[in-house]
Amino acid sequence: MPGLGTIINALAIIVAGCVGIGCQRILTPAIQKNVLQAIGISVIFVGVTGTIANSLLYQHGQFNTQGSIASIISLALGVALGTWWDLDGKFNRFGIWLRHKVNRDHDSHFIDGFITASLTVIIGAMGIVGAFQDGLDHNLTTLITKAIIDFITVAMMSVTFGVGPLFSAFPLAIYQLTMTYLAVILKPLLSATMITGISLVGSIIITCIGLNLAFDTKIKVANYVPALIVVVLYLALWPL
Repeated sequence: MPGLGTIINALAIIVAGCVGIGCQRILTPAIQKNVLQAIGISVIFVGVTGTIANSLLYQHGQFNTQGSIASIISLALGVALGTWWDLDGKFNRFGIWLRHKVNRDHDSHFIDGFITASLTVIIGAMGIVGAFQDGLDHNLTTLITKAIIDFITVAMMSVTFGVGPLFSAFPLAIYQLTMTYLAVILKPLLSATMITGISLVGSIIITCIGLNLAFDTKIKVANYVPALIVVVLYLALWPL
């Protein structure tokens, strides 16, 4: 059934959150910090490799680097829109509301954990492409692979941030199920080039998430999300 891959992915995150919370007393703060940095470096590696893979397309005997130009323009316009709409602020306010609803007002790490985990598991090529594969031909391979990666990531984040990362399963489910059930409708409109553009921009945003995790930078990643839509519109007008 369409959406099964996302259900597996969301359940993996919930279980991972519980496992991570259970390991909090075992792992010292120093270990937790180093593990979080290691996750950040790993996320950076995933983002960089995805960026390189999708920005250098070999066509007609040479590399086509037009994808890089598309990503620069899309990210610039996308972050301008995201900042204008204050997506980062809205995401933070949603985190505050959710923290209150689950009676975690005393938990100073809840919002950081929820936002960081949500952006990590939602934004990127695997979630989008996997959701499309699920919706178009019921291929769950990509989303099951992503579920394994998300399990490890969220488990480690939960050791550091507590219960917050566990709740990233809910925005992930909404987002990926939406992508899955829109896939059939969008199929006639999306070209392979557009999918590549989404993967490229998503990989760059994933790299920003990794930088925030590994080096405690303050990149407002949520404001970059509109770039995923902008790149589709850009490539619809100027294909690679």
